[in-house]
Amino acid sequence: MTDKPNIILIYGDDLGRGMLSCYGQQHFETPNIDRLSSEGVQFGQAYGCAFCAPSRASMMTGLHDCHRGTWTYTQGSIYNRLSTGEMTLAQITELIHTTGLQATPDEIFLAQIAQEAGYVTGQVGKLEWGFDTTSDRIRRHGWDYHYGWYDHARCHGFYPPFLFENGELSYIRGNTRADCGVHLDGESPENAAIRSDQRGKAVYSQDIFNEKILAFLRKYKDQPFFLYHPSQLPHGPIAIPEIHPVVKYNPNLTEYEKEYASMILKLDETVGLILDELEQLGIDDRTMIVFCSDNGHEVYALEQGRTSGRTENLEGEAFDNIRTKFYSEAGGDVFNGNDSMAGLKWSSWEGGTRIPYLVRWPTKIDPGSLSDHILTNYDLMPTLAELIGAELPHEKDGLSFVPTLLGRSDAQQPHPFVIYASWQGPALVTQDNWKLRYVSSEDSFQLYDLNQDYREENDLAQENPEIVDQLKSWMLAACDGDYQHGTPQAHLAAYPK
Repeated sequence: MTDKPNIILIYGDDLGRGMLSCYGQQHFETPNIDRLSSEGVQFGQAYGCAFCAPSRASMMTGLHDCHRGTWTYTQGSIYNRLSTGEMTLAQITELIHTTGLQATPDEIFLAQIAQEAGYVTGQVGKLEWGFDTTSDRIRRHGWDYHYGWYDHARCHGFYPPFLFENGELSYIRGNTRADCGVHLDGESPENAAIRSDQRGKAVYSQDIFNEKILAFLRKYKDQPFFLYHPSQLPHGPIAIPEIHPVVKYNPNLTEYEKEYASMILKLDETVGLILDELEQLGIDDRTMIVFCSDNGHEVYALEQGRTSGRTENLEGEAFDNIRTKFYSEAGGDVFNGNDSMAGLKWSSWEGGTRIPYLVRWPTKIDPGSLSDHILTNYDLMPTLAELIGAELPHEKDGLSFVPTLLGRSDAQQPHPFVIYASWQGPALVTQDNWKLRYVSSEDSFQLYDLNQDYREENDLAQENPEIVDQLKSWMLAACDGDYQHGTPQAHLAAYPK
């Protein structure tokens, strides 16, 4: 037995906060995720990044994604060549290890902090920050046990013919689709037929992850552990073995929308399995659960004439993400998954980067707490370090939010600002809720007062030049002297031809 808290991090994929009933979802309830909120603390202003790879890298390294040359992410799909026989596993591993920046010997990652404090560390699901990784990289980042995908592009399917367990190939009986059973985006009679064809799609990936998660908990129940579950859910294209009973007869949703809702509910079931297992093992009271997402909402239930998606409104008029942008009513998102904010994944609007964030720790966190503390994904590293009494590495960007968790908000150090990259350029949000957006294509700036303008409808840059100048200087310094470092292109490492 130990006095150190166990920590479980559950990481949704493209999970807009509006898809959860504790954040306002109206078409169905997510009772197990809601339980994390009702028995813990719910944050109202938590930030990820504009899409998955930088958000995961930022969290793992404790650094924001607007720096120059701190890390790179590789393009996906390289492991398709293993399925087709074009490359061996050794060849793929070597190619990844010679592409992009490699970790320096003195660099410290999130799991290493727990590992060096005596924790058993495990990662189950969509592994690392992608888009491709290797067992050597995962071990270097501090994970004792790991099971799941090494290739994020292959995660667009949910029926893998193989996954990896501690670097060894693990074949899935009955999953024979080399493409992992990936479906097409958008609804049509042809696409519906493809989704309903279960040939070669015997075992759904989340069901496999559930088994591995429970096995890890049972094996290490008497040791302090840090378990990270980066799920694929509810990232599209839409795929689910069956429609969940909760939404099956909902008259307000199409069949396609019911399938998407069922992916959310599948993730909710995983949370329920974890909660039940902790109670059965007798370790619930000494286990802290963090639940969040990598980025904001994305629309996957695309149906002509009903839901248009992120690029244009229902009338076919394009969003430029400068003066026009996605809102749920304009794009026809019946779920309002971005919680009425502007924008979706990939953008620097609040809907693209604001995420759900829930933390439950029985007897330590006041149940049903709501917090307006501004936090970001790179705050997890210092928070973990403080919780387990470990030393935080120097030159990290995050701030611990342990005081907020323990109800000591008067002792909470606020961020002067948080910053993140996007396809439009970097965006910065201050502790008093001024937001500056840099629009790379126009070399221009926009300013919003989020206290008064939740939907980012009123650009106040012209009326507040002093504030713009101050925030521009902060942004430029954070971007290491070049605003272009606040774009995904600055971190992509393409494989050689």
